[in-house]
Amino acid sequence: MKKGIHPEYIDSKITCLCGNIIETRSTQAEISVEICSSCHPFYTGKQKLVDTAGRVERFQKRYGDYRNKNKG
Repeated sequence: MKKGIHPEYIDSKITCLCGNIIETRSTQAEISVEICSSCHPFYTGKQKLVDTAGRVERFQKRYGDYRNKNKG
């Protein structure tokens, strides 16, 4: 490896909104994420609405709650 061009890797703490803390190594000391493998629906098998900037509320306000409408 060439000297002086590679970043320094330090111990890092990744914190998820669900409260999960992952310790690893990175170029940043602390990293915050919204979803991790402990709370992501793909890994947990549970469906969870991830609302970014009120998109779910805007959709429900515009189109209503489709689950309560009768088919026919």
